[in-house]
Amino acid sequence: MTTSKRLVLRLERSVPAPCAAVYRALTDPEELGKWWGPRGFAAPSVEFDPQVGGRYRIAMQPPDADLFHLSGEFREVEPPARLAYTFRWDPPHPDDRETVVTLSLEDRGEETEVRLVASPFVVFERDEVSSVAGSPPFREAGETAAAGLQGPSS
Repeated sequence: MTTSKRLVLRLERSVPAPCAAVYRALTDPEELGKWWGPRGFAAPSVEFDPQVGGRYRIAMQPPDADLFHLSGEFREVEPPARLAYTFRWDPPHPDDRETVVTLSLEDRGEETEVRLVASPFVVFERDEVSSVAGSPPFREAGETAAAGLQGPSS
């Protein structure tokens, strides 16, 4: 039996990089593939067309599981401040609902405040891959993105 809850996921993170660099990391397929997903995951294929009506499809490879895909369509593209898109698992779980994700970027000089809102956010067995705010997958993905934007460690 599957238990589902409808949630709105809200995350905020300060990224130590200028707004233009953060937006590029979110919209350039090569850059996105470098940091997307929790620690240990790889994104071996990133198809990304960030324009209104454009589509994306990201292959995700967990360390010890089968490859899966994420896909969706862009609804808003306002460089370098806003990006909104639908999000679907591929193949979908029977309880999946299309989620709309909105990313807002606020320029703070050498830092960028990133706000993510995803709704509806349905929670079920895929929690090991995608879970509620504060969980290791979300925290690690944010840390991976921030590290990628900072460049190699000295």
